[in-house]
Amino acid sequence: MSKSFRIEHDSMGELQVPAEALWGAQTQRAVQNFPVSGQRMPRAFIRALGLIKASAAEVNVGLGLLPKGVGRAIRAAALEVADGGHDAHFPIDVYQTGSGTSSNMNANEVIATLASRRMKAGAGKAGKTPVHPNDHVNLGQSSNDVIPTAIRVSAQLETVEKLLPALRHLRRTIDKRGRGLGKVVKTGRTHLMDAMPLTFAQEFGAWSAQLESAQGRIEDALKRLRRLPLGGTAIGTGINADPRFGGKVARALSAATGTKFESAQNKFEGLAAQDDAVELSGQLNALAVALIKIANDLRWMNSGPLAGLGEVELPALQPGSSIMPGKVNPVIPEATVMAAAQVIGHHTAITVAGQTGNFQLNVALPLIAANLLDSIQLLSSVMNLLADKVFAGLVVRQERVREALARNPILVTALNPIIGYEKAAAIAKRAYKEQRPVLEVACEDSGLPEAELKRLLDPAALTRGGIHDH
Repeated sequence: MSKSFRIEHDSMGELQVPAEALWGAQTQRAVQNFPVSGQRMPRAFIRALGLIKASAAEVNVGLGLLPKGVGRAIRAAALEVADGGHDAHFPIDVYQTGSGTSSNMNANEVIATLASRRMKAGAGKAGKTPVHPNDHVNLGQSSNDVIPTAIRVSAQLETVEKLLPALRHLRRTIDKRGRGLGKVVKTGRTHLMDAMPLTFAQEFGAWSAQLESAQGRIEDALKRLRRLPLGGTAIGTGINADPRFGGKVARALSAATGTKFESAQNKFEGLAAQDDAVELSGQLNALAVALIKIANDLRWMNSGPLAGLGEVELPALQPGSSIMPGKVNPVIPEATVMAAAQVIGHHTAITVAGQTGNFQLNVALPLIAANLLDSIQLLSSVMNLLADKVFAGLVVRQERVREALARNPILVTALNPIIGYEKAAAIAKRAYKEQRPVLEVACEDSGLPEAELKRLLDPAALTRGGIHDH
């Protein structure tokens, strides 16, 4: 912004606003009052505010509460805001008034300025009348129901449009790679120690199942998140709003976005409590936990390549060290762990924020919005990276896997039903001590013929479970 100013006023008096700013006095006061983090409200949240204001104007015109010309101008301006055309004019810090009133008025003032310009540019007497941020853009609304609605709209859209597609993409990629490795058997591990064998398809399938469960939990949470409290206005009673307003705006938002929204049955709940957002954050938290598990498994499997497990080789994306030539690190799994850790931290903050209200209003709404949307963005990004830069190019080091499997003394578990646990344990210990394949030692100590032992100790057969006996 330039150093030139204009004078604006609100109910508290006059103050200077940058000359080219689309915002007005209330936004300027918030800019001056909250120089906290330099972090602005997320793009997705501004988009939601624009969509809400556009739908509200459309509905108010239909209800006969707003002149058609004013309503059309507001709707057009609000859609420009929703499309990101004026993000530079949303300067307010995340850490602001807990109701988000400053952000609501920021939207009202920007949209009113744009709509007024649009009307003045047109012909006719109506074009001389400026659009008022409160009386026109905020008609039938309060910050107390707009901001909780914007949280739900933005989180729902980001989840439906970004998170769930990324999650499905990662699942499909894992499943595809797993199907191609269905006959490759490896050593299983419990407590990071050798355990019974399984196929890569089975291991990959467990990851896919984790993601499928996460998807189901998130989709279930959206059933409650889509309930919008708009129409509750100040405290939930709906004062100064047509009783039909909330339901009609929900339907207009559904039509505009292609995503289902509905008017909350109890507007008091939607203002006073943000349990729906906390619930979604909890499911994102669970997804973050699953992604850390998957990423760390990949890091272990890729470790080495000589002194570690070295079971797989992840795509080489960048040099891994400024001092050790030739070193390549699992950078995408590492980034995944960090992003997921941030999501877990966000959930803690959202949980505390969800408690931060008294009686009819939560007063940590901007924090909930910012953290929830950041969590969705982080998880969406790292899931796409895992799919495209890790799983798509992952290579199994099959010879290394076969060598380790042949030396795995735990294979002797299959002999338990025949020779008993104690004798099987003795064979396993001897095989490990002498660093010999368990089949060789079993041939010497079990009393069973070699052909029978080969059948019983076949790693591929062991991956199918059941009781292996004569």
